[in-house]
Amino acid sequence: MTYKEQIIKERLPRHIAVIMDGNGRWAKARGQERFMGHSQGVVAVDKVTMAASSLGVEYLTLYAFSTENWNRPKAEVDLLMDLISETIKKYIDKASKNNVRILVIGDLARLTDKARSNLSEAMRLTEQNDGLKLVIALSYSSRWEIINAVKAIAEKAKVGELDPSQIDEQLFSNYLTTANIPDPDLMIRTSGEYRISNFLMWQLSYSELYFTDTLWPDFDEEELCKAIVDYQRRERRFGKTSEQMSK
Repeated sequence: MTYKEQIIKERLPRHIAVIMDGNGRWAKARGQERFMGHSQGVVAVDKVTMAASSLGVEYLTLYAFSTENWNRPKAEVDLLMDLISETIKKYIDKASKNNVRILVIGDLARLTDKARSNLSEAMRLTEQNDGLKLVIALSYSSRWEIINAVKAIAEKAKVGELDPSQIDEQLFSNYLTTANIPDPDLMIRTSGEYRISNFLMWQLSYSELYFTDTLWPDFDEEELCKAIVDYQRRERRFGKTSEQMSK
């Protein structure tokens, strides 16, 4: 029986977040330039997005480029920006045909004009789609997001528009880039690394974490289904006891 056949449709994770890691190592293992790994990684994005959509997952967040990635060699960063920009532009039609809505979170001010334009167009042209929400975390880091939220809340309090006593988890969440997105139920990281790398640290508080040695370019529908089956075998208690959850 395949992993897809083992999935219990009634217990699908509503939101899956993915740290797509291993593109460079995939290319190196084949004697290729790193960029070839990134190009093959785009193919994996398409496979996983279509798989999540067909399964009925509501949200899929992909960590495409972190704020720390700006520190990579300029030539690689420029190639990545062009790849992401062109990929998004080409993907608009396919997203619309499959009822996928494209959303983007991150410090978009740092992107090139071309990348911002293509991303804005993708979000505009797919905003009426009510199937899978594909959230692309681009020029994103959790510490950047949290600091920005703190600054915004502090400004409100400074001018008297907000009483500090009003600040709670819900209010703080409303100032994050994911304000209208449910927290991930499942976070997947590929390539055998065991860390979350400044990704959705607030939102992952109660997420189930799944780590695989599979490099991102080799991650496909069956690998996604394998992660979901593993998730469905776990008991999510949110701080309660097993006995409380069974009532």
